[in-house]
Amino acid sequence: MAQSVNLSASESQAEVVRLQNELEMRDQLVQQLSQELFRLVKGNAGFMPSPETSERHQAETRALRDQVRGVEKQIDFYQTQLEERDGELVQLRQTVQELTDRSRMLEQVVQELPEVYRQKFSERMDQVRGRVAELQQENRQLKAELQSVSYRLAVRTRRNHRLDLPSFADGSMPGVSLPSTGM
Repeated sequence: MAQSVNLSASESQAEVVRLQNELEMRDQLVQQLSQELFRLVKGNAGFMPSPETSERHQAETRALRDQVRGVEKQIDFYQTQLEERDGELVQLRQTVQELTDRSRMLEQVVQELPEVYRQKFSERMDQVRGRVAELQQENRQLKAELQSVSYRLAVRTRRNHRLDLPSFADGSMPGVSLPSTGM
């Protein structure tokens, strides 16, 4: 889009230059005609141009002045268009600059994202590691308590389920003798 604005602006500028050149040429012709007419009138004091010649020169002068006015109007029109396009061009350049700045900012953010994610992930992992360490410590404590309770339960169970075996040492059982080991 910027190229079309540039092309249009350069085309308009070329048209303005061409019209200005044409206006200058016409001004020169009017000036030359005025000087020639003045010289003729001054040089021939007794010479009065014929009414036909005078009217023809006046008509040509009016036509040239009308053409000059038309060219001036065209120049004004093209200058107005150039000013509008220059304004659009300035606005487009500002927009491009803003978008370029925004693009640079976004590129910087994108470049910083991996480090930000690493940092956030590290912070979260530190929390998770801390929680895992707490759970492992709690697990060890619970295992120790479980072993202690299991041992106490086993001791109690043995005490409560003692077998009633006859006592051989007091000789309460007649006729039963135990073999000796020879010691």
